Amino acid sequence: MTQALLENEARLRILVFLLVLLIMAIWEIASPRRRRDIPRLLRWSNNLAIVVLDAALVRLLFPVVAVGLAVIAQQNGWGLLNLLALPQWLAVVVSLLLFDLAIYLQHVVFHAVPALWRLHRMHHADLEFDVTTGLRFHPVEIILSMAVKMTLVLILGPPAIAVLLFEVVLNASAMFNHANVDLPNRLDRMLRLVLVTPDMHRVHHSDIPAETHSNFGFNLPWWDRIFGTYTAQPRKGHTGMTIGLPQFRTRRDLWLDRMLMQPLRGDEETPRRESSPPSGG
Repeated sequence: MTQALLENEARLRILVFLLVLLIMAIWEIASPRRRRDIPRLLRWSNNLAIVVLDAALVRLLFPVVAVGLAVIAQQNGWGLLNLLALPQWLAVVVSLLLFDLAIYLQHVVFHAVPALWRLHRMHHADLEFDVTTGLRFHPVEIILSMAVKMTLVLILGPPAIAVLLFEVVLNASAMFNHANVDLPNRLDRMLRLVLVTPDMHRVHHSDIPAETHSNFGFNLPWWDRIFGTYTAQPRKGHTGMTIGLPQFRTRRDLWLDRMLMQPLRGDEETPRRESSPPSGG
């Protein structure tokens, strides 16, 4: 089974990526939450170019990706879970929860540390919020994130299937919760009990710093509630709120070259919290 995982990991991830991207794109056209003002060709061509660049760099710099490292760790008995000898299903569940918590904490740190925020703010500088926003990350941030996941694999020793599941689900959920889709309010409230929804995560892309500093979760909504970083709704409403950052407001800023240079531009460090974000909802 582990050999089959290694042989088909990249193929499976690409297949799921393309399928979810297609579904979300069709859903956005059929039932958009917010009006689109910028042509898709401009934003999508540059956002998807970032995805290709990120994927190429990861494959170049990491000969063994997280799934492969998990197989090696399991074969050599490295990591906490390999020492505890938990049942497979329990090891998978524990791994998924801890990986999701780690990604939440990583996200918080990228907002709190000025040098890391300069990398991460490229994600926030998108002027609209749709499925491709969930794929728009600076290559250096992607490399650092992969290094964090690889380190966690070595420390935790998770089953390879858990790492593969997490990678696939993280990518799919990032596209879902960044999608410009209109969910009925009742359904949104129900889903928020177990899943980060587009309305929940859109608050995080507000230009109001107190809202930018909230709703850090990608998969599970629980960490934001537990650690007090949850904001139920944006102050100006989902159709009235402004997406993006104040210093990057031109369409030229959406081009690939400008995105790559963003960490070197401007004087802003971390987005300052104006007040504690409201909770509830």
